[in-house]
Amino acid sequence: MTDYPDLRETVALSSRIMAASGSGDFIWGHVSVRDPEGRGVWLKQASWGLEEITPDRVHLVNGAGEVLSGGGQRHSEYPIHTEIMAARPDVGGVVHVHSRYSVALAAAGVELLPVSHEGNYFAPHGVPRFTETADLILTPELGRSVALSLGEATALFLVNHGVAVVGPDLESATVGAVVLDRACQQQLITQGYGGDPSWSGPVESLSKRENVYNAKAVSQVWDYLVRQLPPLRD
Repeated sequence: MTDYPDLRETVALSSRIMAASGSGDFIWGHVSVRDPEGRGVWLKQASWGLEEITPDRVHLVNGAGEVLSGGGQRHSEYPIHTEIMAARPDVGGVVHVHSRYSVALAAAGVELLPVSHEGNYFAPHGVPRFTETADLILTPELGRSVALSLGEATALFLVNHGVAVVGPDLESATVGAVVLDRACQQQLITQGYGGDPSWSGPVESLSKRENVYNAKAVSQVWDYLVRQLPPLRD
């Protein structure tokens, strides 16, 4: 069976970036990358914190939840990854984490607004909300519902649970997940001041999305985030 050490390395780096950005949640949260041969996804193993993931703690999981390569304990919420990948051929990477500010803003029932650069990352679709359940996404049926709620968007609030963020590759999905929590934090700070908040309209938002978060810039942000990672502990 073909192995992809470079993809396992990307999953490990993404996991550690999400932990370093404040999205760690003990042993929960997981990221994945699409298998180039269509066998499923290369997924972070369960039972480890995001900050502990190394390439050998990444395994290949198919749509039925079978671990095809790499061993280890499989995350029960694998359908988030496999069903989004099945519904969105354009998606190459998925991040599911329980980022604090994202969870808080979604639970407050307000729409994410582009009050800062970060909010424009999600133009033009914004961040839709999945409200069918706040419980774990344990079945392919629920995974398909998550994918349906995501639609063509880049990110989805799983209300009272977490977020799912996607991209053409895991690098961009990771940057998107970091940016989303920063956008939520900025909005919560802004609204805390009261007053009469302002934000970018649809035309300006799309322009800022391209000017600030074009593919080259997103790749450079990924490289920056990798450079900032603390060394792995033994």
